[in-house]
This record gives sequence, C-alpha cells and structure tokens, in this order.
Amino acid sequence: MTRTSVHIEDLRALIAGALETEPGEVTDEAHFSDELDIDSLLMLEVATRVETAFGVPANTVASSGATTLAQLHTFVTSTLVDEPSAGPVIRPRPLNDPAARLFLFHHAGGSHLLYRGWAQHFPQDWELCLLEAPGRGQLQHVPLIDDCDRLVDYFHTAVAPLLDRPFGFFGHSMGALIAYQCTRQLHHDGGPLPHWLGVSASEAPNTDAVTDSRPHLMSDEELRRWLRDVGGSTPQLLDNDDLWSTFAPAFRNDFTLLATWARPRDPEPLPVPITVFGGDRDTLISEDRLLAWHAFTTHFRGLQRYEGGHFYVMNHQRPLASAITSAMRSASA
Repeated sequence: MTRTSVHIEDLRALIAGALETEPGEVTDEAHFSDELDIDSLLMLEVATRVETAFGVPANTVASSGATTLAQLHTFVTSTLVDEPSAGPVIRPRPLNDPAARLFLFHHAGGSHLLYRGWAQHFPQDWELCLLEAPGRGQLQHVPLIDDCDRLVDYFHTAVAPLLDRPFGFFGHSMGALIAYQCTRQLHHDGGPLPHWLGVSASEAPNTDAVTDSRPHLMSDEELRRWLRDVGGSTPQLLDNDDLWSTFAPAFRNDFTLLATWARPRDPEPLPVPITVFGGDRDTLISEDRLLAWHAFTTHFRGLQRYEGGHFYVMNHQRPLASAITSAMRSASA
C-alpha cells in the first residue's frame, strides 16, 4: 500500500541499509556519488527499496535527479502528495465540487511529473488533472501504446466522467497533439467540448513533419545525444545505462506514435479557442509552425513566447499558470 508520508530518518536508514553502513554516515547533504560512493547499480538498489517501502515507482525515483538525502526526501514526499491514485488521471488537489478542471498532457517519453507542483499556481477552486500515458510512473506495468488513435481513446475513457463542468486542455509537445485529437474526438462524438485548448511546443497538423530528425529510428547513442540537445531529461537518465534501458522503450514508443500519426486532411476548424505557447529558443519548432495553428480553430487566441528552448515550461510555471488561467476565464466569459 502506498504511504502518504515519509520521514527523512526512514530514508536515511533505507540508504544506510543499501550501503551496509551506519545511518549516521548518511548525512542530509552528503552527495550520493561524490561522498557516499553510490554508483548506478546502488542507486537502482536504493530506488527499488524506496518503491517497496513507500510505493513510489523505482524508475521515477532513479530518474528524479536527487543527489542527496535531503533532495530525495523532498522528491519522495512531494510525489506521494501528487500521486494519490494509480491511474491515468492524477489529481494533486482533489476537490468535491471544483469550479473548473484543467487536463494536462505530457510530452513524448515523459510522464505527468512534467506538471508536478503546478497545482499551487492555479485558483483554489480549480482541479488539475494530470494525464499519465501507459508504461510509465505508476502505470509502468500497463503496456505502452504507440498508436495515436488508441491513446486518444484510452484518455477519452479516463476523462469522460470528469467533463461535467467547465474544463480546458493543455498539452506540451506530443501532449499538444493528443489534447488536440481528444478535442476532435469530443467534437465528432457531440460530447462536451473544452472551453479552451492550449498547445505548447508543437507544430500544427498542417505543417510537414520534420524529416531531418527521426528519433524513433536512431541508435541508442544517437537518441541519447539528441535528447541531451533537446533538453527535458535528467543527466542521470541519459548517462546511466541501467536507467536508460528502463526508459528507452517509452521514448521509442512515443516517437513512433508521432512518426506514424496520420495527419488529418483539411480538418474542420474546431469551435474551441486555441492559444499557442512556445520557447523563443526552441530549435525543434519554429514560430511559423506554431502560428499555423490558427487554421485549426474558429477562435485563435495568439502565440505566447517564453524564454527557453523546447522545454521552456520547466522554468515558467507561475507565468504559464497565470496565462492559462486568464485564457480559460476569457474563453468561458
């Protein structure tokens, strides 16, 4: 059973047990690799013990980027708070009667942890719903889905009971595509539509797919090098062979989904306001590809650029939350 809290002394004893040393040797700020000699295999052992003791998935722990006991404690505690249930919809701050719901879709190879900590920046009567694709996080034992339509169906089934009040979709990179396709499916089925759709760091469906980089066909070393250049993945994940072997299938699965998606031909513009977001130094998605989204809505709300590359979202939580809140409220007025 997943615990809802963890004391730092429990983690200290856990790490000491893995190291076969006394707990007093594991100080709060001792660096794992430099001072405690925790290598990749030992880190996997620690991560496995954390999963057994607290229910936080080992692969999530190992890729957290924590390099000290204090950092690990902060990560595990926040993860337990953010993950009250093991399902495709994670609600960090569940509400019985929220005024609105915002659904957040993650990037290729990623998980709902892209949006960890976002809830605190939104109105207290809003409920954030973080979508988790199969094969990662607490769904790591659920088979991966490499087909866009099947993943959209999977998410549609999960969110359908929650569309009983004003709601919006926001997706980053691959998540933008999935959010758009979910909106199209709702429109096709005559179901409730989001009051607003936010697409981030994603080219519009009518632009030609980028052909000079096909990550799903790259060798392991090429793909790891490409991901380092793009950003968004911790060095621990990309530099550690054991961790990489755990996460590589999700990356390749999601990039295959993107490469094989059949783009709609002359789709009807959605009667849903769309705002586009991007990083001003994104080398993957140019400004014209972002602006091309205007053809996919009857209410284009413009492009907002932020300092940073493809994963600018990681450094702009508060201003993005403010922009999304304003856009949702304006669309609902």
